[in-house]
Amino acid sequence: MAKCNKSLVVILLLLHILCLQSQVNGFSRQPSRQLIFTPHKRSDSDPQQVHISLVGNDHMRVSWITDDKHSESVVEYGTKKGEYSTKATGEHTSYHYFLYESGKIHHVVIGPLQPNTIYYYRCGGSGSEFSFKTPPLKLPIEFVVVGDLGQTEWTTSTLKHVDSKDYDVFLLPGDLSYADTHQPLWDSFGRLVEPYASRIPWMVTEGNHEIETFPIIQPNGFKAYNARWPMPYKESGSTSNLYYSFDVASTHVIMLGSYTDFDAHSQQYTWLQSDLAKIDRKRTPWVIALLHAPWYNTNEAHQGEGEDMRQAMEELLYEARVDLVFAGHVHAYERFVCHIIILSLFLLFSFSFSIFFTADSNL
Repeated sequence: MAKCNKSLVVILLLLHILCLQSQVNGFSRQPSRQLIFTPHKRSDSDPQQVHISLVGNDHMRVSWITDDKHSESVVEYGTKKGEYSTKATGEHTSYHYFLYESGKIHHVVIGPLQPNTIYYYRCGGSGSEFSFKTPPLKLPIEFVVVGDLGQTEWTTSTLKHVDSKDYDVFLLPGDLSYADTHQPLWDSFGRLVEPYASRIPWMVTEGNHEIETFPIIQPNGFKAYNARWPMPYKESGSTSNLYYSFDVASTHVIMLGSYTDFDAHSQQYTWLQSDLAKIDRKRTPWVIALLHAPWYNTNEAHQGEGEDMRQAMEELLYEARVDLVFAGHVHAYERFVCHIIILSLFLLFSFSFSIFFTADSNL
């Protein structure tokens, strides 16, 4: 295959019915839609809110919740329906937030797994069978990027649009459930996305709606996010679930944290320096970064909120020749193709935009 040409990028922008209304004098934000609360209809012991995420080169983390505190943190899996040749045991956690008490949150890492292979699995030794397909080992690979997802009628429309396409990895740079301290909405979100997140690995980073602090009583943020959506931060040398990186199919993906320290003296900055220095372009010719608050934005919404982070970290990404940077937060689509400043391409995307792009060595 021909060597990857960094000056060309194939990007399929598949926009669903919520298109931006372009106006001469500015942008008109689409009206909000009704919140969708997805109820719990299974037994206390049955797994719910099942989702998967990549761990290392050939493992997958399976996460789910049960109301039954005695349910086991085990996953049975195999390559044939109803036949589970392998079993893995993991860990569990739970948390309190004011008067709310979460269910038992299970996390089990399974593998090693073969690339580009369909696996069937069952959580906790009971309940429904789920399946997923592992990403390919080599290029091409197709990602979908959705930001600021939430759980409204716009969300269901976006997820249906995404589900109509064939892709390998789902990337979400912040603002997942919009629970905003109302913890049952985290449960509702998990149930809403389960049909999608249980079949395709979801790799996420935090947004402002994940912070959920409250003076004195809840001073430390990201309590629900960290408990429910652990990412492979330890595998990338990070000390925080709020920023990490991973490799998949000759692509190095960096998930940055807009809402944790990022200045030159911070742990995130030191980690990013180290992570970028380890990149081998022969092994991962594509390098992609995601963050929540955009560094460049011509929209009036959230203007300048990412500027401090840009001043701190932009030069690092520029020197490392990062190919793509995706951000959310603004709920408006905007693209920059820059040859002088850091970014080959900078995308902002809306509450109901889905962006598909293919990394290919034949470009």
